Amino acid sequence: MPTNISPPPVQQQTLPLAGKTILVTRSAGQSSQFAQMLIDSGANVIEMPALEICHPSSWEGLDNAIANISSFDWLIITSTNGVEYFLERLLAQGADARSLKGLKIAVVGEKTAQCLTQHGLRADYIPPNFVADSLIENFPEQLTGKKILFPRVESGGREILVKELSAKGAEVIEVAAYQSCCPKNIPPSAELALQSGTVDVITFASSKTVQFFCELATQVFADNSIKNCLEGVCIASIGPQTSKTCYELLGRVDVEAVEYTLPGLKQALVEWGKLLTK
Repeated sequence: MPTNISPPPVQQQTLPLAGKTILVTRSAGQSSQFAQMLIDSGANVIEMPALEICHPSSWEGLDNAIANISSFDWLIITSTNGVEYFLERLLAQGADARSLKGLKIAVVGEKTAQCLTQHGLRADYIPPNFVADSLIENFPEQLTGKKILFPRVESGGREILVKELSAKGAEVIEVAAYQSCCPKNIPPSAELALQSGTVDVITFASSKTVQFFCELATQVFADNSIKNCLEGVCIASIGPQTSKTCYELLGRVDVEAVEYTLPGLKQALVEWGKLLTK
């Protein structure tokens, strides 16, 4: 259950995020490590999961792709959720990692690559920047005639990635491997913090968390404008795509990570905190 976590009092005031209350909107079960990074930097962290990850409404597309896995040249995965749910279904279909022999794997981000490694697999290609669009610019071989399997979130996304891969001559088969849903309720600690105006920063690690946060916030702010209610609260984004959604729904972004990872987001907040103390 999400909790209100405070850093230890020892040397708290010397840390860059000392005295700051940060609302973390990572998905349920995926926020603890990031929360600890912020706590170690002095922050008071309140977890408000704005995303739940679960099975897709149908396995049909992914099952068909797995049944014909030998026909693909590349497997592209852009998140740890994609890795976990793809491999879960691979095993459920009576296959295993050996079924992927001859299939090259491209992933976006070191964290996704590490997740793959934990399952005994190795990424053949990781783009230099932690965004999916950079995958195309630096792809290691010609894409003409290549058949690519892209297991992704059911609700879509990465349209630019698919469009550009197709424009370069690849056949891209998109299949739903998981879906993201909006939680039904807000943890009491998060609701109280938002209502009382004690939140200094809200962090967003994906566009979905921005969208679902705005849905959940209507439970707190009723008919009041979310933009007005968050006036004075720092909006912190993990990268350009998330920032775009922040601008669309919240009207601004105050901090954006230079490196589009959770450690990068933490570092951006640390730099922000240092600027405030100057």
